Amino acid sequence: MNLLIELWDWMAELLRENPSIPIFLTLGIGFWLGGLKYKTFSLGPVTATLIVGVIIGQLQIPMSDTLKSVAFLLFLFSIGYSVGPQFFRSLRGEGLKQILFALVEFVVVVGFTVVMCRIMGYSKGISVGVFAGAQTVSAVIGVGSDTIRALGLPADETKKLIDIIPSCYAVCYIFGTIGTAWIIANLGPIILGGMKKAREETAKLEEELDTGDFIPEPGQINADRAVSFRAYRAESEYFNRPRTVKEIERRHKDMRLHHFVERLRIKGQIVEPSPDVRVHKGDLLVISGRRESVVERGDWIGPEVTDHELLTFGTEMLPVVVSKTGAAGLTLAELRHKPYMHGVTVNKVVRNEIPMPVKPGLTLATGDTIVLAGLPSDVATASDEIGYSDRDTIETDVTFISLGIAIGALIGAIVVKCDGIPLTLSTSGGAILAGLLMGWYRSKRPSTGHIPRQVIWFMDNVGLNLFIAVVGLAAGPSFIQGLQEVGIELFLMGIVVTTVPLIICMLIANKIFKFPVAVTLGCVAGSRNAVAALGAIQDSLDSTVPVMGYTVTYAVSSILLIFAGMIVPLLT
Repeated sequence: MNLLIELWDWMAELLRENPSIPIFLTLGIGFWLGGLKYKTFSLGPVTATLIVGVIIGQLQIPMSDTLKSVAFLLFLFSIGYSVGPQFFRSLRGEGLKQILFALVEFVVVVGFTVVMCRIMGYSKGISVGVFAGAQTVSAVIGVGSDTIRALGLPADETKKLIDIIPSCYAVCYIFGTIGTAWIIANLGPIILGGMKKAREETAKLEEELDTGDFIPEPGQINADRAVSFRAYRAESEYFNRPRTVKEIERRHKDMRLHHFVERLRIKGQIVEPSPDVRVHKGDLLVISGRRESVVERGDWIGPEVTDHELLTFGTEMLPVVVSKTGAAGLTLAELRHKPYMHGVTVNKVVRNEIPMPVKPGLTLATGDTIVLAGLPSDVATASDEIGYSDRDTIETDVTFISLGIAIGALIGAIVVKCDGIPLTLSTSGGAILAGLLMGWYRSKRPSTGHIPRQVIWFMDNVGLNLFIAVVGLAAGPSFIQGLQEVGIELFLMGIVVTTVPLIICMLIANKIFKFPVAVTLGCVAGSRNAVAALGAIQDSLDSTVPVMGYTVTYAVSSILLIFAGMIVPLLT
């Protein structure tokens, strides 16, 4: 027994002398634990990392505030950079109505939380924790803590207020996550007229959609390929007289089938197509287009044939970020009719990392990524007209990131007193605004500020969880005491603060803003940054339509909800 005690004391002392070890230990176990699922529930990496950090933090390991700040600023900058193009684009045009709703939901959520916390007599620290947990906005822990520090309160009081935040967050977070998804996806349709009505209304909207929800993991491909290349023998009556390539491609243009002739075998010889090349009966054609149109309508040419030599040629699928004014604002139907789209098909459209339904009426926005498929020369021509190719690269513009965060944080650190009340964006607010502006600038000047998506993911996920790990380790000694202090009452308060604003906002979106049910649910989920809820809604309605209400509100609320960390402690 003495040996075990000595071993434990040695290990504890080793971790205290080398605080980098418990940080990585917390991150590793936190990400692993957060990835475990029971049915549809999982703690998620943030909450799991916090819990692990608190447990290891019982060893009273000293933590660096500088490390915590660096990690948090990286996270905030990445959030701003990711949503910047969509955020500024949504400030005009069709997105304004959804922006207005996101603002309304923000006011309802913050206002209701502040009122309930004041009624209950909660301190600023408890109020920040309740908001962060009930609304599942982990970043509010950092921003709220920065705001409390800036209030000029006595050091011991400031520490007490900040130390209680993680406990309150943990108590309210579990229902905040589970409850939000269940309320929006299952209770929402019932409140708005019933599940049957919601599905029928959604089905009508779904008629125009070109679905394709599968998103391959790295190293996989989608078996349901959106673009197809097939070879046919010209034997139908249409070829009773020779037809030019131009005539063949025009035949179904008005039907939105957009078949393109990619290669020919004429009299046994492989020929590259040009508009005036004539195709006779018996010749072979390689046709490309959306898979469903080629498979269902390709037989108008004649029987499909196997010709490996004819079908052996290079094609390309290239992600292109929309940045040119000539492409932004076009619907997919309008884009497809542009001359530079000859031979090119749109495989996928992604907005804020969320796949959009590929339909003729979908309007492209600056910052959207569209995946083009076709011959490399055709894809290159289209890419130049639409924006810039987003080819995979490992290079990151570190100067862009570092100076952006430094300048933003410097501006945010400025404090202006109004009637004795210190007003400041804080370094946190400065970093996220810098990310917003530089993400938008990157969409306009794609030659600067490149940050690969993998790096953005690292800054977002590892940055936030590194911050949370340090918070958990530092708060460990006082966490249990704080948990005993807030008790079951706060858990029930978290349920109320999560549920009531959601119900109010769903009714406002549907009855006042007149959004369809599916779009209503998407808007409410987006305004809460509830990614899990979006998946639950789509499963509940068996439709991708909700994403049409999610992207704009998500971009706006990604910024608003973080700034709530400044508002809540000032009003409570």
